[in-house]
Parts: sequence; structure tokens; C-alpha cells
Amino acid sequence: MDALLAFLTVFTQPELLLLVGLGTFAGVYVGAIPGLSVTMAVSILISFTFSWDVYPAISLMIGIYMGGVYGGSRTAILLNIPGAPSAIATAMDGYPMALRGEAGQAIGVTTVMSFIGGFVGIAALALAAPLVSDFALKFQPRDYMLLAVLGILLVGSLSTGSLVKGIFAGALGIAIGAVGRDPLTFAERFTFDLKLMESGISFIAVMIGMFGVSEALLQLHHVDKKSVRQTIDRIVPSLATVRKHLPLSMQTSTIGVIIGALPGTGGDIAALMAYDHAKRVTKKPSRPFGQGAMEGLVAPETANNAAVGGAFIPMMTLGIPGDAVTAIMIGALFIHGLNPGPMLMIDKPDMFWFIVGALVMANFFMLLFGLTGIKLFTKIVEMPRAVLIPLIMLLSIVGAYAVNNSITDVYWMLGFGVFGYFMRHYGYPLGPVILGVILSRLLDDNWRRAIISEREDLGRFFHGVFTSPLSTVLLVAVVLIFVSQTPLWAHAKARLARKDKA
Repeated sequence: MDALLAFLTVFTQPELLLLVGLGTFAGVYVGAIPGLSVTMAVSILISFTFSWDVYPAISLMIGIYMGGVYGGSRTAILLNIPGAPSAIATAMDGYPMALRGEAGQAIGVTTVMSFIGGFVGIAALALAAPLVSDFALKFQPRDYMLLAVLGILLVGSLSTGSLVKGIFAGALGIAIGAVGRDPLTFAERFTFDLKLMESGISFIAVMIGMFGVSEALLQLHHVDKKSVRQTIDRIVPSLATVRKHLPLSMQTSTIGVIIGALPGTGGDIAALMAYDHAKRVTKKPSRPFGQGAMEGLVAPETANNAAVGGAFIPMMTLGIPGDAVTAIMIGALFIHGLNPGPMLMIDKPDMFWFIVGALVMANFFMLLFGLTGIKLFTKIVEMPRAVLIPLIMLLSIVGAYAVNNSITDVYWMLGFGVFGYFMRHYGYPLGPVILGVILSRLLDDNWRRAIISEREDLGRFFHGVFTSPLSTVLLVAVVLIFVSQTPLWAHAKARLARKDKA
């Protein structure tokens, strides 16, 4: 009964309801602005809410978190500028839909699917938190390293052209992510003795430059071309559409929960892995992936919102943050005299159920705010290119500067924008570059931890990989994914098909 009362607290107190709604509304629009991250917004909130009671403070933060994860899809679809890293995969099919005049339909689908994914994540948090957190605890540093390698091998599914170009783009991203001071030895890496490179290169600047500025430069070739008029007569997807994509959304939501529950991963990796999964299991997509496939929206959007509930699982049960936002929330709970972890579940179970209730309410508000204002948003795509190109450049500059209030990030963003333009011109994919930058730190740190834990003995390291069932499964998955992307695999499949026909 106490658990039920705690769960219903946010529904029965108008002040908390208002704060969740206000936070979700702000999160949707903060997430839609490139460079303004949810992590930044929640960290700023701590300084404003430390004197509040714990329930109002957490209500506002949860609203911003849930809304912000969804909000990144808006500019990804309309301008090909992901508002957040988790929206990179959404842009791959969302923007082609906008170019076809289907921006309203794309936003409607992403909103409803984000709502479904959010509920799967919340249900996992409420029903299976101890089970999923126990599974997450089984991951050793070598497993996180293999998980990063698995993510990097997704370049084969993210690149629609040459596998070699995709691998090159992913490796380039890893190299960019390694620039700066080594976090372990503090030695300089790829800095060329330049002070401005010692702190590394902001992946937000890389992302905005690669997607935003390169898009503006490409649009310069079509300044006189008329903008595509958007069809917004039906925003809410039909029940038949939802039912058709429900099996895929359940699969990718599960991926989102599991990846979200792994400390240090988050919705960006979950979305990319879900997109790869969709490409592998969808036999007859509505359109080819990368050209406006509906499945290319369903998969990442359900996964990154399901990862929200997943990220709370290790935070609430173990005191370990699932991502950067839950790390900040742990700090907020400490400020309010609470200690996240196993004892919190015993001493203050009402806090656990209050957070579940706040997440449910934030998910409803996300659906409400996500399905409103679409007509106004789609007007952005219908602007003349002579107006739209400066707008994209302005958003890109503001977004890059806002990350660290640094003009250096703006220079990096412009440089990577020009570089991204030439990559696109010569058929090199941009997605793997960003994926490589994001996964570079995860790969590097956990490779070091794995080797140090095995006393720098490669023999012991590989012995651990082959004697651990989890590591073995991940290694087999890495090998299979790599082999399946080679011409040899396609040739073998073709030969088997010919034999079956014979």
C-alpha cells in the first residue's frame, strides 16, 4: 500500500504534476537545440533546486531527462542536425522523409514510438530492476571493450556504400576521440604540441559540424530549388501502423533497456545498435534504409527512450549511474540526504516508487508535447533555402559554442563541417565517424582496465575471454558481424541459395 501511495504521489499533487510537465516541455525544446544537452540542463538545475524538497527537485529533473531524450529527433528529422547523439540514427531515415514532404508523419511516428519505448523502460525498472542490475554487474572491463568493438563494427550497417569506407570512417572517429591528454598517464596524444588540443575535441562540435554545416554547404548547390511542401494532414500514426511495427519496437526497446542498464553506455549506443538490429531483421522495409524507411525511425526512437528506464536500474539498485544524467541525479539525491543503492531500496522504498510514478507522468507529457507544435516546426523545412542555410549555420554556431562557451569549439565545428562536406561528396558515411568518437573513450578505458586487471598479460586476457560465457558470446557476435559484412559472406549465401533452387 505504501508503494502504491508513493507511486501516485506525483499524480495527486498539482505542484509535482506541474513541475514534471514544465520539465518535460523544457526538455523537448532543449533536446531539439544542437549543443544544449540534457546533461547540461540537469546539472544547471542542481544549483537552483538544492534548497527545494527532494520530490519537487527530482520531478523537474526527470521531466527534463525524458523530454530531452525525445527532443533530439526534431531537428534530426527537419534539418539533419541531431539535437542529441541518441538522434544520430533517427536522422538517417527521418531527414529523407522530410525531403519527401513527410516531416509531420515522421515526427508523429517518432513521438508515439518514443512513448512506447519509454513505457517498456519504465516497466523494466519497476518489475525487473534487481534482475537487470545483476546482469549488468556481470560485465567485466573486457566485456565493455568487446561491446565497444561490437558498436564500431556497426559501420557496416550504418554505411550504405563501401564497407571499406565505413570502416575508415569509424577508425577516423576513434582517432578523433583519442585526441588530448591520456586520462590514465596524462601523456599527450595527437596534440602536435598545440595547447588547444590538450583538452581534446568536443564530440558535440564534431557532430554538429559533420551533420549541420556539411548539410548547409550541400544545400548551396540547390539554393534556387523550391522547398518541398510538407504533408501534415495526419500526424498521429494509425493504429494499423503502430500494430505493424509493434514487434520491432518491443525488440528494440529490450535492447534499449539492457544497454541503458550498462553503466557508462546510454541511449546513443542503444539507438545505433537498435538501428543495426532493425536492418538485420526487417526483410521488407517500407523503403530502403537510409531513404526514409519507417523502421529506421521506430528502432532508434524506442531504444533511446527505453534506455531512460534502463539507466535508472543500476542507479536505484546499486548506486551506479547508467549514464551521465543519472550520475548527476545521484549527486542530487546525496545533496538531499539520500544514498542511492541497495540500502535506498530498503530504507526509502517510497523514493523508488515515486521516481517510477514521475517517469510515467513525464512519458505522458512527452506524448502530449511531442504531438503539438508540429505544424509550426515543419514550417522550418518549407523555408526558402536562402533563409534556411543561414539558419542552419546560426544554430550550428550557437550549439557548438554553448557546450563549453568556447570559440575553439566553433572553429572545430566549422572545420569538421567542411571535412564532412567533402566526405559526403566522395561517398564516405558520416554516422560511423560520430559513432567512433562516442565509443572511443569506452573502448580505450576498458581496454586499459582489462589489461591492468590481467597484469598486462595478453595470455591471461584471452584466457578470461574464452572462459567467461558472457565474453565468449560477445566475441562470437563481433566475429559474426564482421564476417557477415564481407563479400565472402554474400558470396557464400548466394551459392547456398543456388543449391537450394537446384
